[in-house]
Amino acid sequence: MGQALSNEDSAPRSHDELTKELANKFAEKCFTPLELYSLKDVFNSLADREHEVRYLKEGTIARYLEVPDALDVIPVLFQMVSYLGAFPFLQEAPAVLGLEQMVMVVTILTERYRRVLTNGAANRRKLLFRSLAVYDRKLSESQPDERAKSSVETDRSGTSRHGNGAPIAASPSGFAIDEPGDDEDPGLDDDDELVLAAFDSLDYISALKQGGLPVTHGAMIPADNFRKLIMLLLLVAPLGPQESLSSYSTRLSGDELENLRKTAGCVFAAFGNSEQVPGIKFLRFNTIVPASMPFIFDGLNALFEHFLFSKNLDFHRRVGGQDQPANPPQEPVQPLLENTGSIMNLNVLSQISFFIPGSSLFRRLRLLYSGDEDGFSMGSFESKVFNWRAPTILLVSGTRLPDEALHEHSGPASAFLSTLPSQRFPPGNKSGGKHQRLTFGVYLDQTWKHTHRECFGSEDSIMFQLEPVHDVFRASTMNKDYASFTKPSGSAPLGGISFGCPPPQPTQAYRRSNIMSLGPVSLALEDSFEFGCFTHNYTSQGGAFQTSVARKFDFQERFEISSIEVWGCGGDEEAKHQAERWAWEAREAEARRKINLGTGDIEADRALLEMAGLVGANRSGGSMA
Repeated sequence: MGQALSNEDSAPRSHDELTKELANKFAEKCFTPLELYSLKDVFNSLADREHEVRYLKEGTIARYLEVPDALDVIPVLFQMVSYLGAFPFLQEAPAVLGLEQMVMVVTILTERYRRVLTNGAANRRKLLFRSLAVYDRKLSESQPDERAKSSVETDRSGTSRHGNGAPIAASPSGFAIDEPGDDEDPGLDDDDELVLAAFDSLDYISALKQGGLPVTHGAMIPADNFRKLIMLLLLVAPLGPQESLSSYSTRLSGDELENLRKTAGCVFAAFGNSEQVPGIKFLRFNTIVPASMPFIFDGLNALFEHFLFSKNLDFHRRVGGQDQPANPPQEPVQPLLENTGSIMNLNVLSQISFFIPGSSLFRRLRLLYSGDEDGFSMGSFESKVFNWRAPTILLVSGTRLPDEALHEHSGPASAFLSTLPSQRFPPGNKSGGKHQRLTFGVYLDQTWKHTHRECFGSEDSIMFQLEPVHDVFRASTMNKDYASFTKPSGSAPLGGISFGCPPPQPTQAYRRSNIMSLGPVSLALEDSFEFGCFTHNYTSQGGAFQTSVARKFDFQERFEISSIEVWGCGGDEEAKHQAERWAWEAREAEARRKINLGTGDIEADRALLEMAGLVGANRSGGSMA
């Protein structure tokens, strides 16, 4: 830490002075002069004044950012912003959002703090959790299988006090702040890396002793609040820095809003059953987010960058010394998704962007294959997908097969289930019933090809589940059985597409050749694309794909496929290459179909047809005349 203020005679700086100093440092090093001018201009145009204090209100921020009322998320968002505005003196939150406080908010939520806070600056996850959490003993104790022992003491006057003697203040949101002694979230009450880095940048270590971090025992994010925030994060995931959030208003009406709410429910399910878990504690939050949704908060970057683009600045009025129209014609904007599929839509695309960078997804996906349009066959799949020279995303959706199907004497479902190993795990989510809709997917960064002895794919492959529970299974290095594409043959009667399974191997034991070989964490689709099976053998600790960090138990999903799609990740160059390949293959196929007949030499033509087996042996081959 710095030595400049180590002299005991030096007068300690006040919190206001330190806050202003840090805000000035952020403003100087984290923003360009134009961005800083815009931020000040936006603040001055929006701020209310009271007793010579200028500040932003909750409704003002919501209207400026165009946060829709339909999501009912504005109070949650303002709680987060007013907490971050108190940085680095978080114990003083909620903060009055003056200009210095808004500098803190924009710097943190756009991740520009990395330019100043080098120590611990790579992680804002703990800070975001604090900004969304409440501290309520009753809420914490309502968690199943958890015990909370209060360290609150009551003095003779009946005033509740912490163990250190400090009185307990009432929370403005109505929650009684408490400090359970048995907090099951190790790490939350450790020194916050960003706070320490901020004090370090000010050369003022004693500031932590003055302020310190707020009490966080029993902290949790209320389930309803987090569900609403997830809906907002799904909406803003594709947002550009200067793109208006109101342009996505079509996603907030009728069935679209219901689908957004449903997708948010699948994401929230990764943290637990909302009916049983009233809130999310830090240990769960800090486990699920980095593993299954590391980019979930990235949409906030572009949303809060709106403060850095003042609407009062018009750069089109004078260009080259000539006046320009105030509203120049806008170039057409490429849609986020050129066409939707039976599975893929904007909400699903946003959900996938929580674990695959949005720069590889939005405005870059092309539908290569759809079972509904191209037919449920491996031949059609091959002709549509194999020529794509860029990463692909396979999505498959269906309904869970009931256990009764195994006991049926005939039928395609019974035949499929008979090819699975005898070991049976329970379903991953029992609350949805036997016909629950399931959606799985796989991201592959390598070109598809036929599998003979070795699988294809790489360590960047990702297997995931989108519905009813959001989950991600990343590739491991235990083996390289990432993906296989095998058509049925005499030596390998069980073909199909699989991920995480060993490739089909010829065997002499016919009694074993009709049983699928499933990997510990795997997805297998049989060759007719009628049925699929996802296996999660947590006890085995994984194979080509890692086990779930959210569901630490064995489960298996056997389902009837209703839709299957493959989407290509890439731009115009990849699409052009694929079109050229298709055209070349079409020409080659046409050339192979043509036979050099009609030369005038009937005997030579007849000999050629006999060699092809088309005439002879009582086959006339038709007239040669």
